[in-house]
Amino acid sequence: MSPIIKRGVVEEGSQTLGNVDQHQKARTNSSQLRALAGRTQLPVLRKLLSLMEGQHYSARAGQGWEFMDMAEYKPGDDVKDIDWAATARTGTPIVKRFEASANVQVVLVVDTGRSMSALAPSGESKEAIALTICQAIAWLASSRGDQVGLVSGCQGRMRHMPARSGNAHIELILRRLEEDIDLRSPSSDLETLLARVQAATHRRSLIVLVTDETHPQPTPRALELLKRLSVNHRMIVMQVADADPTKLPKGTRIVDVDAGPLPGFLLEDSQIASEAAVRAEQSRQVVRQLLDIPGITRVSVSSSAEVVRTLLSALERENRVR
Repeated sequence: MSPIIKRGVVEEGSQTLGNVDQHQKARTNSSQLRALAGRTQLPVLRKLLSLMEGQHYSARAGQGWEFMDMAEYKPGDDVKDIDWAATARTGTPIVKRFEASANVQVVLVVDTGRSMSALAPSGESKEAIALTICQAIAWLASSRGDQVGLVSGCQGRMRHMPARSGNAHIELILRRLEEDIDLRSPSSDLETLLARVQAATHRRSLIVLVTDETHPQPTPRALELLKRLSVNHRMIVMQVADADPTKLPKGTRIVDVDAGPLPGFLLEDSQIASEAAVRAEQSRQVVRQLLDIPGITRVSVSSSAEVVRTLLSALERENRVR
């Protein structure tokens, strides 16, 4: 039973399960990015933008920016940065070093496996919530003048769009994601996706991984890749929650995205439902433990309505940790 809960379900007859060739997805445009701002209260927007401002520091020493540390004077250092009090105490020239302010490169890393087309607790598809997450982050980045890139994919299918600025580029990213997340897509492949991010992202970036609560799978390779990325970049993992099929109305015919239709008795037997819930929570806990790495901030999202609040929480936590 646990694999059924883990992989995600869709309600038969729902729009998500409809004929994919005839299903016309709403296209993303600049008005949608503006609509996101319109749905968000001004104080929240100001706080989000302020938190993004907090991301705008590079890892290299510079002059005239936020204080980083103190170090011995070396040839080439600006004499204006000498801290004379510290120099007098140590008897050695000491300079103050600063972090140089710079625009952030934001990389959206999106799982496009077919489980992302399954239902979330809100009744929406996980795809809809994932796209809202990407819209919100892209809008914030665009407001700051940052560049946004995309690395997305699943088994046997990867997409890389180098980071660029401008709403036209963001709209193209969102359209490609709409096209790629589909019930006919292959299964998720987070190991290959993370490896592609590592190979493609050379500049220190803010990486936002969008997947569900059962990914990444806890393998040594995934752990190694996550640790490397967390050292070289700032990383936020936003997991879209799965719907619990045992809590859907009785009589609802439900289809697992991998296993097919679920027998009705599985959903009506309270003991089986309870055991499945325990197994599903154990699976999620294993993934949470995998992501408990310094430098990685993890949050879970259950609906599109929660995205802005959850993103606010993630940015606050990430900035506090830094």
